[in-house]
Amino acid sequence: MTNPFFAASTLPYGLPPFADIADEHYRPAFDKGIEEHLAEITAVADNPEPASFDNTMIPLESGGQLLERVATVFYNKSSADSTDFTNQLEEDIAPLLAAHSDAIRLNPRLYDRISTLHDARHDLGLDAESIYLIERYFAEFTQAGAGLDDEAKDRLREYNQRLSTLTTRFEKNLLADTNDLAVVIDDVAELAGLGEGEISAAAEAAKERGLDGKYLITLVLPTGHPFLSALTNREVRERIMTASRSRGIRGGEHDNRDLVLEITQLRAERALLLGFPNHAAVVTSDETAKTPEAVDAMLKRLAPPAARNAKAEQKDLQDQIGDEFELAAWDWAYYTEKVRKAKYDVDTSEMRPYFEAERVLRDGVFFAATQVYGVTFTERPDLVAYHPEVRSFEVFNADGSPVGLFLYDLYTRDSKRGGAWMNPLISQNTLLGHPTTVVNNHNVPKPAAGSPTLLTYDEVNTLFHEFGHALHGLFARVTYPKFAGTNVFRDFVEFPSQVNEMWMLWPEVLANYAVHHETGEPMPQEFVDKLQASSRFNEGFATSEYLTAALLDQAWHLISAETSTGSAQTPVTDVAAFEHNAIASFGLDNPAVPTRYSSTYFAHTFSGGYDAGYYSYIWSEVLDADTVEWFKENGGLTRENGDRFRERLLGVGGSKDPLEAFRDFRGRDARIEPLLERRGLTD
Repeated sequence: MTNPFFAASTLPYGLPPFADIADEHYRPAFDKGIEEHLAEITAVADNPEPASFDNTMIPLESGGQLLERVATVFYNKSSADSTDFTNQLEEDIAPLLAAHSDAIRLNPRLYDRISTLHDARHDLGLDAESIYLIERYFAEFTQAGAGLDDEAKDRLREYNQRLSTLTTRFEKNLLADTNDLAVVIDDVAELAGLGEGEISAAAEAAKERGLDGKYLITLVLPTGHPFLSALTNREVRERIMTASRSRGIRGGEHDNRDLVLEITQLRAERALLLGFPNHAAVVTSDETAKTPEAVDAMLKRLAPPAARNAKAEQKDLQDQIGDEFELAAWDWAYYTEKVRKAKYDVDTSEMRPYFEAERVLRDGVFFAATQVYGVTFTERPDLVAYHPEVRSFEVFNADGSPVGLFLYDLYTRDSKRGGAWMNPLISQNTLLGHPTTVVNNHNVPKPAAGSPTLLTYDEVNTLFHEFGHALHGLFARVTYPKFAGTNVFRDFVEFPSQVNEMWMLWPEVLANYAVHHETGEPMPQEFVDKLQASSRFNEGFATSEYLTAALLDQAWHLISAETSTGSAQTPVTDVAAFEHNAIASFGLDNPAVPTRYSSTYFAHTFSGGYDAGYYSYIWSEVLDADTVEWFKENGGLTRENGDRFRERLLGVGGSKDPLEAFRDFRGRDARIEPLLERRGLTD
């Protein structure tokens, strides 16, 4: 039988032939892909001809197609529909891929050729994108250790392979512990406060695990849980919060504490080998922030007012409770809704009947994209995706020309990791003639058959956010694969998705999708007016719980190799103590406001590629808030505005410096004041 990975897909938009792919195809495709790519790289490095753009950069960008095909499909599957097979293969393949990456980036002859081109880049008669391609390769190879001596490179390879194994194990442990800690409820009365759809989803989740007649509350990735705002039973709320915070710290095979310590130690030692004081310095050196000090300065500016505002909010919540008990972390969301109702007459749960999932998608998310960018969407049920629940939509420009394919995976399942994200399955570039296919993944509980899927306010916001990533991937039009889609600096990548959130409550968009799922009545305008009047309410909590995670991420990666090995200072051995001290040092150690992610379930930083980069969300939000202000100043929801944003920001992908692209769009650098105003952090 022919391995379906061995040739490019002939399906529309390069959609992988999922119907033909079986488990036995992955490992042979990985092995052959690595072998072929290494041969291609060796041919470039050993070319006796003097380095030129055509004999060095073009083959570098053209190579590795088989490996790219199998890796893209496999890692999408391992995150969205994992099995025992994918879990084992991911752990087996991780060190091999790390070694392969090192074989490329630590090849001295290849680095010499790239360096030669870099020195002469402005004299080669190249266009701006081609010059930038050389600059990115040189920067990435240099940062990866290409200039080290042979002994140091050997040590670097050991670090990289070990880290690839550890981060993969962290993710698998987290998924297993998250599933294991799901909260089982025996009596439906204990779910008082939840809606019919939520109870139905809990019953369905229990049934899928063979727990007929019971109810299962599956955990989400963050510390908090959407149900905490509605459940009236305080004991059940505490059980959910306790389960969430127990992930990775219970001992046994899924405990992540030793992994956290070893990962941070190895990252620190690797940073020292690369000539940096710590891992945070390595990461930020090739981001828009440039230094950990710049990140620290922003976080320190935001932390005190955020903590102050959270304390004021906490007093309001305690006043609502009275003397019956002291506010705890599992009470915050529940009493926030009570205070929101009392102070602003806002109850976000009242909005849920107006947020039916299909209507939100078609008449909200898609409608906004049509209004702003002119694109339209046609469902393609004939195209088979990687799971029966995944839907495919063909995307067209206003003139009927194709944009790409959008896959939509809404519901949670035990085989899917927590959170929400966008993945590219194939990314546009003219060098190889590739089209575009992207996927959005969510974790919305699936109700029983016949019951509507009603989304929470936050889930609607997440749909708009993740679709912003999808648009970035769909709209980018570049020459080279390296710049395709969302291949931009980590602390810039969240910017387009955050901008797309603005359309959720934009009057024309909201009026088009927010109708009652039973009566068809539009959502009362007073709901929105009151919500907007309370827009800064609970921002102290929201900012604080985010900042604690961002600061914790930085703290782990500001550890020097001396600290981690104990040669100069006491080594870190207690994860909980380190976490507490890091948070306390910024005045954010409020027991009622836990960090969004504790270390042992902080997937972003220990397995998700945001190591020393979780600050990116607030860093990008500076650009986002300033861009929203621009849209409002220039007429809002118009094709003219959308075309400008698409052409100058989304459309360039990673083919130019992102801050240069922002200046091209905005006419100046971003101002932080709109962000401070949005989050209520002004004096």
